[in-house]
Amino acid sequence: MKNAQLFAPEAYWKLSPAQQKALCNGCGTDTTWFVPDTIWGLRITPACNIHDYMYKTGTTIEDKHSADRAFLNNMLRLIRAKTRLPWMIHLRVRRARIYYEAVHLLGGPAFWAGKNAPGEMGTVS
Repeated sequence: MKNAQLFAPEAYWKLSPAQQKALCNGCGTDTTWFVPDTIWGLRITPACNIHDYMYKTGTTIEDKHSADRAFLNNMLRLIRAKTRLPWMIHLRVRRARIYYEAVHLLGGPAFWAGKNAPGEMGTVS
């Protein structure tokens, strides 16, 4: 099987293993156990780690959308490079799209977490 060429910002590739471990935790969140790092047996952790990095370093809604698109693109690249059976490609692509939809629709709180400086939080009456 061939290697997948994944997309990530240049700074991601320059991270030390310790920096990557501090910024990235694979698929799901630190507190969830029910989002596997595999899609029908294919390890997608690299795509999840790049997505984590892009969420941690992004600052705008456009950055979030870019991270989500890169996540889907990277999962599809892994699937195409690491899957031989056409019917398995189909199953894995369907699951990758579910992962993408989940982060696209529900990833806002994870993206925005910790982005406000102290004192920037306001209250609404």
